[in-house]
Amino acid sequence: MPSGRRSTKRPYGTEHIPLDPDRLRGGRRTEHGADGEWTVQDVRGSDRPYRCPGCDQLVAPGTTHVVAWAADGMFGPAAALDDRRHWHSACWAARGRRRPTR
Repeated sequence: MPSGRRSTKRPYGTEHIPLDPDRLRGGRRTEHGADGEWTVQDVRGSDRPYRCPGCDQLVAPGTTHVVAWAADGMFGPAAALDDRRHWHSACWAARGRRRPTR
């Protein structure tokens, strides 16, 4: 009778899959722009709506979007993480092309 446990070993003859550093960091990456250095994480969806700072529209629940916070926050990493914002992916990508508001 089989034990019901499955082997997690890679079978012989299959190709080695290289380690993905982004997956190790929980999908977080650092991006540099004219507006500073940011820690960015892609989110596949959420259970509540958020207000996008790029277009001032709602990021609907379940919508794939980006969460970003300053990597070099003035008051430390904990305060920077508390100031994170949820952006539409397109708004985040276009943030460098926006005209400054008065």
